[in-house]
Amino acid sequence: SVPRCYLNKQLATVRVLKGDPAELSCTVSKDNVTGTWFKDGLKLISMDGVVFEKKGLVHKLIINKAEDIHAGKYRFEGGDVKTEASIFVEDPPQVDKVLLKNLTSVPTVAKAGEGVKLRIPFEGRGPIRAAWLKDRMELGDDTRIRVDKTDTCTTLSISSCDRRDCGDYKVRLKNDSGVLEINLKLMVIDKPQPPAGPIKIVESSANNITIQWKPPKDDGGKPVQRYLVERQQVGRNDWETLGETPRSCTSFTTSKVEEEMSYYFRVRAMNAEGVSDALESGEVKTAGKASPGAPDPPEIISASRDTITISWKAPCKTGTSQIMGYIVQKRKKGTVTWLPVTKVPVKDKKLKVTGLKKGVQYEFRVAAVNAAGTGQPSDPSEPAFARDPTKSPGQVQDLKVSSSDSTSVTLTWSKPEVQDGNDVTGYEVEMRPCNSLSWTKCFTLPAESTSCRLQGLQAGQKLLLRVRALGHDSPGEASELEACAGAAAAVVSPRLLIDDTVKSFLVIKAGDPIRVKIPFEGSPEPVVTWLKDGLPLPSRAAVSTEDGRSQLLLRAAELPDSGTYTVQLGDGLGNRETFSFQVHVTDIPQPPGAIQLEENVPNTVTVTWEPSASEQWDKNLYYTVLKRESQKGLWHVLGDLIYNNKFTFTRLVPGRDYYFRVVAKNDLGASDPSDTVQPWRIWRKRAEFRVKAQKYRGVNQNQPPRFLVPLKSHVVVMGSECHMSCAVGGHPPPKITWYKDSRDLSRDPNYFCTNDFGVCSLVVLGVTKQDEGEYMVEASNDVGRAFSKAFLAIRGNS
Repeated sequence: SVPRCYLNKQLATVRVLKGDPAELSCTVSKDNVTGTWFKDGLKLISMDGVVFEKKGLVHKLIINKAEDIHAGKYRFEGGDVKTEASIFVEDPPQVDKVLLKNLTSVPTVAKAGEGVKLRIPFEGRGPIRAAWLKDRMELGDDTRIRVDKTDTCTTLSISSCDRRDCGDYKVRLKNDSGVLEINLKLMVIDKPQPPAGPIKIVESSANNITIQWKPPKDDGGKPVQRYLVERQQVGRNDWETLGETPRSCTSFTTSKVEEEMSYYFRVRAMNAEGVSDALESGEVKTAGKASPGAPDPPEIISASRDTITISWKAPCKTGTSQIMGYIVQKRKKGTVTWLPVTKVPVKDKKLKVTGLKKGVQYEFRVAAVNAAGTGQPSDPSEPAFARDPTKSPGQVQDLKVSSSDSTSVTLTWSKPEVQDGNDVTGYEVEMRPCNSLSWTKCFTLPAESTSCRLQGLQAGQKLLLRVRALGHDSPGEASELEACAGAAAAVVSPRLLIDDTVKSFLVIKAGDPIRVKIPFEGSPEPVVTWLKDGLPLPSRAAVSTEDGRSQLLLRAAELPDSGTYTVQLGDGLGNRETFSFQVHVTDIPQPPGAIQLEENVPNTVTVTWEPSASEQWDKNLYYTVLKRESQKGLWHVLGDLIYNNKFTFTRLVPGRDYYFRVVAKNDLGASDPSDTVQPWRIWRKRAEFRVKAQKYRGVNQNQPPRFLVPLKSHVVVMGSECHMSCAVGGHPPPKITWYKDSRDLSRDPNYFCTNDFGVCSLVVLGVTKQDEGEYMVEASNDVGRAFSKAFLAIRGNS
């Protein structure tokens, strides 16, 4: 017997970009095999741009430059072998590289009030779906914004720009071969907003007024150059320019005021585009002759059973004239009424207050007096008892440094030895650097505390520390020691410890948690900052940092959580390290919209459908089209990996009913299906035949209702009108009834219904969100009934 030829290597399916070379090859077991190539079932003798090649056992079909005509199913036959594969010619959307670089590298700049038109021409296999997005939301037409598309270009037009239009834009071009996304930036410059208020009065005297404000929240896209300050006297209409301040100064002092007069002030911000609206103050009144300020609270010098001696200092602000004396007042602790101690001002700054009740606790305050009058009183003194002094507490015992590090020292001590009438009420801790002569009070502690920690010290700093016990009337003698903070820890620059457990790209299903842990090192411990797309994290995000590890946690991921996350380390000395990673949150797609069927070419059906709402956030979404030939039969796949919203089926059999289904898919799975409501049929043409005419018996003209043109689903903008229409046949003429969500609309004044010779319309006036839902039209006569349904979706204005 003659050995059979068999395949060592069969043909493999090839996907190639339009214009690129392509090759199909197979290897047989015998050298003397003369092969034959077929394309789509037809024998290939010659074809433009195609070369057939045989080298030994290898047979090749070589395409120098792939075009649409080269796409199809190829078969090789030779001897006893047969193998086949397909060539898919991909032609994704493309934009000229020079234009693309100009659009993406330099922001488009426009002035407020001007129009902007961004036009992007493109190439690629049609149909190409073009969408413009801003902040991940697809732009639609409104009073200012218009999106236009032709077969070769798409244009975004903004009739009158304002600052809201600033931001990042994205153009998404999509066909069945792929997706092209172009990122653009638009900057709109304008005059600044008014300075942020309110205007604060920092100082108001008889001769000067100082006002203060904050920079505007929006500088209009150009830096503020200066501020203009104006003044208006109450009761007059004209504004007087006082002067200007540079952009770094947000306060202004004027001496152009008169005593006890009232004024209004206003401030404007100026940049290269113009002057902002004004920020106005309330009424501001200047002072009269300046009275003294408030002194510090008086101090208790000594006390006995019916006297307390106090002293005080002169106030820092003495007014416009010399101080003539002081008013002294007293009150019992716990009361609100202040009583005068003397009838005339006291010229000295010390006073022995007599006539007090033994065992009662008193508070004192003083106010300075000059020619302008009595100034503001001081805050109350510390409360003091009118009683004979008791013994002060003894000295604390065993004062020592229990521990220290580079920035802190911890002190411990024991209580003083107990003496009669010498109860300890607390402790006072003071500190003095060795190179200074003044003591600083650090803590006042309760009687139960016998330790404290002083923080914020410098490494190696030498200090003198002292602790004294406090009694009811006077403190005890202080115990003193010398201490030194430890040496500084070694400085380690902040560094992120990124290993294989930290991924740079995460795909998270919506509803699942996002949890990322980043290890790091640094001494002193660095400051950890988390950002999302260069901005602070959303409020739902939780960050915890401890033991050299920082964790980001979002307990239930949402679609807007997709983006670039960055963790930053900084030590406050300018050293910084960052790490960024991508998070993509996805979910099973939402189902496609309503399906429409059309016979554009005889004996074919073109299936079109409204896109799934998930298209706007999932660029990897595609569609699968299925069909079945009876109402309860099995579904069969017609087309898969479809990236547009249209599919044409050509192998229809006349006279057979077809049902169609569309499913949206991505990497996580498939959506719920969208099915056709009515079956699709191409009527079989019957052969002509002649019959012998019989005696006329009359014709029954009655026909059941049928929809010549069914309802179509609509997506309209809120507030506009919606027109739904269909065409109905039947005899006698059918009665038409409209329903929304099974509710009869015949008597609802919000809907207008017409029936003109079988063309039936429903007009929804001023569409609102409540009008969204499923609509159905019923046609009925004596012979039968028919129904058609469609869905109305509402889209907001912005």
